[in-house]
This record gives sequence, C-alpha cells and structure tokens, in this order.
Amino acid sequence: MPSQDLETRYIAARAIAQEVGEMALDYFRSWADLTVEIKGHQDFVSEADKNVELAVRAKLASAFPDDGIVGEEGAAVLGTSGYTWVIDPVDGTTNFINGIAQWCVILACVFQGQVVIGVVHDPVHNELHHAVLGGGAFCNDRAIRCSLKTSLQEGSLGVGFSGRTHGDGIQRLVALCSAAGTMFWRNGSGGLSLAYVASGRILGYVEEHMNAWDFMAGHLLVSEAGGIREPVDIEHALVHGGRVVVAGAGVYDATKALAEAAFS
Repeated sequence: MPSQDLETRYIAARAIAQEVGEMALDYFRSWADLTVEIKGHQDFVSEADKNVELAVRAKLASAFPDDGIVGEEGAAVLGTSGYTWVIDPVDGTTNFINGIAQWCVILACVFQGQVVIGVVHDPVHNELHHAVLGGGAFCNDRAIRCSLKTSLQEGSLGVGFSGRTHGDGIQRLVALCSAAGTMFWRNGSGGLSLAYVASGRILGYVEEHMNAWDFMAGHLLVSEAGGIREPVDIEHALVHGGRVVVAGAGVYDATKALAEAAFS
C-alpha cells in the first residue's frame, strides 16, 4: 500500500490531469485559431501548452507547496519535500495544433530516485491512464496489462523520433522493424504511445531520446502493467532525458535487440 503522502498525491494527480485536460480540450476544439511558436525543427509550442502548464503548476503549488516541479515549458522549481513533479501539459503538440486527436496531458512524480506516480490523460477519448508504484496500472477504473504476445509479428511496435537526434537511427529502426515482420507504428505522442503499451494495444515502444516529462509517467505505467522497461537513471534523466525501450515481457528481448541494432 502506498503511504498516505503518496496516496494523497496520487489522488491529486488524477484530479489535476482531468481538470486541465478539459482546459486543453477547449483549446483543441479551436485548434485553427491557436497562437503557435516554433522552438526548433518539428518542435512547437502553443498558447495551450503554456497556459495549461501554468494551471498545472498553480494547482500543484497550492496543494503541495514544498514539492519540486520540472516541466517542458517553464523553469524548474526546487522543492524540499523530496517529491518532484514532472509534467508535460500537451504531449503531441504537432498533432494538437493541426487538429489531430492524438495528444495527452502527462503528470509524473519522482521520489528518492524512483517514479512513484504516472498519469497520462487523453481528454479527447476520455481515457485516464494512471499508476502508483506497487499498485498496478489502470485506464479509468479498469486494470490494464501489457500484451502477452511472444512474437513481434503478432502486432505493432511503436517508434518515436525527435529533432534532438539524427535521422539515421530511426531510419535503421524502421527498416529493422520491417525485416522482423512487425508493423512500425507512430502517432506523434510518445506519452500516449507508452500508455498504449501498458494497455496492450501495441507490443512495445522505442525512441532514441525522450525528455523526462514525456516518458516517466509511461515508464511507470508499463512496469505496473507487467511490462519491462530498459533501466534509466532517473536523476540523470530529469535533466538530460534518455533512451526509452519498453515492451511486454514476451517481446522485450526482441524489442531491445532492434533498439541496440538501430542506435549502435
């Protein structure tokens, strides 16, 4: 059973994700009118990203004033409680600003070098994926599990790419997926893809580099749903991000082998 401190934060994380999810959804319904800035190659930020993150930060600061916060759009806040929130107000911004309904709100919480809470909320489809360390993984009120399939040929493998990495790796990965007989699948939201691994919709997910706010919640979801994740130094990843390889137990070794071959 999680401690009372952790349980309180778990309840709050789900509530906050749903509350700001409605706010983000209102922006999405008027996506063609959004003010958008370009941060880098295929890296955008909209007024929705900024305002939703401000709302998340305000709610967390009000409920847990001693907690730290690390987010995509704002400066890091150092805390004194030992808990650090890791947030992405809109993961899948390119989809969001172009009216594609594949994006999510992400909240994770880190304590003593471990991700202890993970929430990935898809407001468009009303799917709240959530987990607390040691408590299992859920979509809304339904327990979820990673796929039990044992061959990559039995489903799709999620792949991701960002402008922070060279294109050679993803090109090799796609070619290797084809050679292995699996369908490579990309939806433009790494956080949502990780939730889909946890719910058994795709076999696994591979990306050469993801920022902390994109993958930490999904990492916990996959682990609590019975999957396997490549180990990551959480404290290092909070600052620098890291490689992400996750999959159901039956295909993890094959998925890891594809990642090693693609990114060597």
